[in-house]
Amino acid sequence: MSTPTEPQGFDALIHAPIRLRICASLAPVQWAEFAQLRDLLGITDSVLSKHLRQLDAAGYLRAERFSRAGRSRTRLSLSAAGRAAYVGHLAALREITGTTR
Repeated sequence: MSTPTEPQGFDALIHAPIRLRICASLAPVQWAEFAQLRDLLGITDSVLSKHLRQLDAAGYLRAERFSRAGRSRTRLSLSAAGRAAYVGHLAALREITGTTR
């Protein structure tokens, strides 16, 4: 019996539910603030930070720190590589499920 192979573009890093939701949340926007993303996903700071570190280590994320009203903030966006990986992953999921857009 042969082992099934993952379709081209399938990205196991992005496939984890929270990381998939992070990518889906960042894909349609230029950037999102950390707190905004945390609240949208309904997760804690530490859980979001853990998943962001993994995406960042893969080169899928850009983070920019800035100050507003004397408070340090972080805004996040998908890098070009992250956006390409996310789009490729969605295409692979469509292939797996036999659906098209």
